[in-house]
Amino acid sequence: MRFAHTVFALLLLAPPAWAQSIPHPPLNEAEAVRLGLARGELAELEQGALGAAEADALAAGQRPNPVLSYDYDRTGGLSDSVEHNLMLSQTFDPAGRRDFRRQAAERRLAAVGAGNAGRRAEIAAEIRREFHSALYRQAVARASETWVQRFTRIETLVARLTRSGEASGYDRRRLARERVASEARLAGERAELELALSRLGALIGKPDLAAVAGELSPPPLPDLAIALGRVEQRSELVALARRAEAADLDGRASGKGWMPELTLGIGPKWVDNGISRDSGIALSLAMPLPVFDRQQAGRQRATAEAMQLRAEYRLARTRAEGDLRGLHRQTEQLRAAAADYRARAVATLPDLLRIAELAYQGGESSLLELLDAYRGALDSEIAALDLEQRARAARIEYDLLSNQSLGRPEIDLPPSGGGSKEVFEPGAQPITGSTE
Repeated sequence: MRFAHTVFALLLLAPPAWAQSIPHPPLNEAEAVRLGLARGELAELEQGALGAAEADALAAGQRPNPVLSYDYDRTGGLSDSVEHNLMLSQTFDPAGRRDFRRQAAERRLAAVGAGNAGRRAEIAAEIRREFHSALYRQAVARASETWVQRFTRIETLVARLTRSGEASGYDRRRLARERVASEARLAGERAELELALSRLGALIGKPDLAAVAGELSPPPLPDLAIALGRVEQRSELVALARRAEAADLDGRASGKGWMPELTLGIGPKWVDNGISRDSGIALSLAMPLPVFDRQQAGRQRATAEAMQLRAEYRLARTRAEGDLRGLHRQTEQLRAAAADYRARAVATLPDLLRIAELAYQGGESSLLELLDAYRGALDSEIAALDLEQRARAARIEYDLLSNQSLGRPEIDLPPSGGGSKEVFEPGAQPITGSTE
């Protein structure tokens, strides 16, 4: 009994040295995501993509420049005649094709905004994955360090008991060997932790990251119906919807191919025949005749593109709904399994270790059986952490699919470019490029 009391007194000493070696407060998940999304490179990437799409929308809505022309015509003969024409011409679009193309460019601008939001969601999910990978490795390293410290303290006690004749020299050497193996395992876990922290630090711009803090096991999931009702707000689906609308508008513009553009010109005219000089106003009207090319190819291409995008939308939506259902079940089952395992297996470890230590002290078991109990306790703790890590990974994927990242359920499209948040219905009547 003296041995057991001494062991537990040693185990209740100061906390591990790990907790005393962290120079700065550990980083939490929300702060990691905030730092990662606040990086200037990401803002420049988004601004560049939006700027290019805004330029396309601006170009699609601009009128063609007026044309200033000058003609000089001189004829010889009995009467030398000279003509001067100064003409200002402007092209008009009575069919309204420019408006359709401008609206199509604005839809594509909204699609770029949705793509930017989707990229931010993907980056946030990647940061969360790396954060919880580091958190998992940190927990495993701490568990391994705890067991190394226990082996070290018990080795000191066994050495003392060996000198008093209460333990054999073999027990002392066997325990020292086990301690060396535990230290090697701890070194490997610390190396894995350093790699995980370096990866996370590279994502958030903190190369000197020393530790993280948070809960590895995810919280309970909200009702599945909430996520299913929000699936249409996924950036991928929003972008497909806006691109399909843009294709419809392109088709409507091409459908006006039967109505040509008009070019009107006006300007002064001077005629000098050597005897008299006359002046007046010159008018011009020009238009292409839509005999062969009535934008049939553009109309066909726009219709086919809209059909393709709607099919992609339906496939992506069906896949997202299926993944949501599967991830919801997977997350809940893994979370429940981790909680049950920790309650039924990990929570009983102190009693099991106490029994194993008392049995060894009383001569009812060998040191190998005591060491096996310690290894089993460490393996049980790591098994619980594995289940919690798998549950957290499934929860991160679920949050990404359901547009929920750290409590932000919706993707906000940028206000520039006239993009809207309206939901695209793939079953709606498509806008075709008719010639009516």
